[in-house]
Amino acid sequence: MNIRGTTILAVKRNGNISVAGDGQVTLETTILKHGARKVRRLYNNEVIVGFAGATADAFTLFDRFDQKLEQYNGNLLRAAVELTKDWRTDRVLRHLEALMIAVNKDYSLIISGNGDVIEADDDVMAIGSGGPYALTAARALLRHSNLSATEIAKEAMKLAAEICIYTNDRITIEEICVDTESNEKRNSKEKGKK
Repeated sequence: MNIRGTTILAVKRNGNISVAGDGQVTLETTILKHGARKVRRLYNNEVIVGFAGATADAFTLFDRFDQKLEQYNGNLLRAAVELTKDWRTDRVLRHLEALMIAVNKDYSLIISGNGDVIEADDDVMAIGSGGPYALTAARALLRHSNLSATEIAKEAMKLAAEICIYTNDRITIEEICVDTESNEKRNSKEKGKK
């Protein structure tokens, strides 16, 4: 049996990062589920992770990554590197077929079982069967519109769903407001000095 596809997209604009995922789970030529949740928050809601690949494998990696984030106090880059080490060497993990996008206020990463931890070159990244379509649409919208990160993610995912048979338009979006968090921390420090 071959469980296929998904589309995960991360977009950063004006201090906001949005991660979107579709809801379709496909088994060979049949759609099993329309509303799967493939995007989740981790580590005190500071990290957003999206998974593409086999569902059971994705949940295994989700749990393992959550443990790594706890172990390294939310340090996304360190947790990602340590997860890929385990993923390559652990006898059970190395057979998992999945990709992850993980973002926080500092990093946007693609993580794979081949030991890859890839940081985005620009303000958008995508994985999964519909990833190239969503990536292209998001880049065009970033360049030629004033839409917010969330609006771009939603529109790009809708376009991917129109093209990729393994992607649907039941979209889950999570957002981190980086500028708001920075301003709140700065304001609390200033109040503490008074």
